[in-house]
Amino acid sequence: MGVSIRLSRRGTNKKPFYRVVVADSRSRRDGRCLEIVGYYDPMKRPDGINLKMDRIKEWVAKGSKLTPAVRKLIKEKGFSI
Repeated sequence: MGVSIRLSRRGTNKKPFYRVVVADSRSRRDGRCLEIVGYYDPMKRPDGINLKMDRIKEWVAKGSKLTPAVRKLIKEKGFSI
């Protein structure tokens, strides 16, 4: 089973809001997730990024893969993995 840390879209048309989630890589984009580890609101950049870095680092240590979008958000917040 591959686990990935990725974005899950919420919100309405033309007002997107994303959750940063840990999910099985085979599940749908907005499907079931294992844990919510943050959120991203592109309408309130850069204040709209909130990440639980301790939980993200723990999942990465267990073998989770980061998607490029999540990697970019982590870099934008000034953290490194």
